[in-house]
Amino acid sequence: LDKIPFHAYYSYKDIFGFAVMLALLALLSTFAPNLLGDPDNFTPANPLVTPPHIKPEWYFLFAYAILRSIPNKLGGVLALLFSIMILFLMPLLHTSKQRTLMFRPLAKLFFWTLVANTLILTWIGGQPVEDPFIMIGQLASVSYF
Repeated sequence: LDKIPFHAYYSYKDIFGFAVMLALLALLSTFAPNLLGDPDNFTPANPLVTPPHIKPEWYFLFAYAILRSIPNKLGGVLALLFSIMILFLMPLLHTSKQRTLMFRPLAKLFFWTLVANTLILTWIGGQPVEDPFIMIGQLASVSYF
């Protein structure tokens, strides 16, 4: 037929790219291990005071903001788990025959609202627990669900 098998070329290209990125990561972690570190990690610890800079990594900040926005501990943990479960279930819930959002403006609006809300929650998760940030986090958490 008229088809040319490109599988081997794409596989070799992907394996080569993975090997290059792994080698760069190994070089970075070997020769400059403190380059990507947080400078707050080098301050001496005071066991009597919880440091104000303690926060999770940037990719968990949205879930941390949801955890902090609920005063009940069990409710906060459940909301945190459900917020991550929503991200895992999103591809499974999309069962439409039409795969694109081009002709569905309401679905496009909901998607970009979720993206903007996740960015707001990520920003709030990195902020200190103070008055305006608490209210913004609670409103963003409610609109996330």
